[in-house]
Amino acid sequence: MSLTVAQKKIAIGSFLGWSLDGYDIVLMLLVVPSISQLFFPSKDPMFSILATFASYTVTLIMRPLGSVIFGIYGDKFGRKKSMIITILGFSVATFAVGLLPTYAVVGVLAPVFLISVRLIQGIFAGGEWGSGAVLTIESVPKPKRGLVSGFLQSGFSFGFFLAAISFQIITIAFPGNLFEEFGWRILFFTGIIPGFVALFVRLSMDESPLWIKKIKDSGFEKTPLRSIIFGKIHRKEFLLCAAIMTGLVYMYHGSISILPTYLAQFGNYEKSQIALIMIYATASSWVGMIFTGWLSQKIGRRKSMLIFVSISILVSIPLASAIMDNVYGLVLYVVVFAFVVSTASGPVPAYFSERFPTQIRNSAAGFSYNAGLIFGSWSPLIALYLMSSIPKQMAPVALGINIIIGATILIIPTLLSKETKDVDL
Repeated sequence: MSLTVAQKKIAIGSFLGWSLDGYDIVLMLLVVPSISQLFFPSKDPMFSILATFASYTVTLIMRPLGSVIFGIYGDKFGRKKSMIITILGFSVATFAVGLLPTYAVVGVLAPVFLISVRLIQGIFAGGEWGSGAVLTIESVPKPKRGLVSGFLQSGFSFGFFLAAISFQIITIAFPGNLFEEFGWRILFFTGIIPGFVALFVRLSMDESPLWIKKIKDSGFEKTPLRSIIFGKIHRKEFLLCAAIMTGLVYMYHGSISILPTYLAQFGNYEKSQIALIMIYATASSWVGMIFTGWLSQKIGRRKSMLIFVSISILVSIPLASAIMDNVYGLVLYVVVFAFVVSTASGPVPAYFSERFPTQIRNSAAGFSYNAGLIFGSWSPLIALYLMSSIPKQMAPVALGINIIIGATILIIPTLLSKETKDVDL
């Protein structure tokens, strides 16, 4: 991509951190049907699954707090330092999930421990995206921002992809009840590996040259959060970005993230089949985000997002039905579904970074991004509730409608937003 060695290190270091985020989230989603009774035992399996999803949602809801803490830290003391702290905390928390005792061992303390670890993990995860996104976008040339943005954002789907592969391997190595007894713990233990790889890369990468220059010339913003929330210009941009992310998160987690449970509970797929389908889906989403990022450099951030969202509205119900029915050409339907519905966020690292000044960019971009999780992250729970409240054969319609809700939320603030691809940082 015609980047210097230093720029490539920054891009890869940020990509790996976002990959770990995707890896952890997917591990939780992939094992929900298997561990729900271990932590939330109930005679009603759907209640146990919903309770486990709620513990997963808690992680997402805590991210805005983490984005504020580490965003302010990154604006004042450097993006690199913030990224080193977040990756350490995030990796250890992922590993710790594999050590947790189950309900059969410690009773009600089991879900309490699970939720507590996920709360802590959410705080560290909240600081991960903002620091990595702004450091990367601040460090690359303007003509490369779109493609690098897509590459960085695709790290989440790449982590999803690696998790699906790990899940496939572990389900083969620990078949049947062995997976419920011990296999799921191995999955979370593996989360420490990408964390340490990312840490190694980050220790050797440079700080943002743009941030260093701005701090030397103008000093840092003493109260970035106040400037974001109460400043007229920044408040408008923050609200629009948060609304955009609400729609994007709602669509992503209401499609790809819920797909393993959708296939297991409503499509009667086996673990091995689900793992294989998720490998195809996440690989497609990974490539799709890079593509939408690249496209945004050609036609603009807004247009590229609106094109994919509009197509999503048209195809979500038919493709969800085709996947559910396990018809001929299943892999093709899964690939198209993931490529169209889950990849509009490719331009977001560049789009959000271009909308705020350097002194508050880490705080503003990170907080805007994670604020979208407050409402958007409820999408899987809403989808599950809708699908479990209607006849089973109507589940694809409920899933599709839920995706369309997210698309509608996204379209409005995107239309109200300005284009930024030619903005100088």
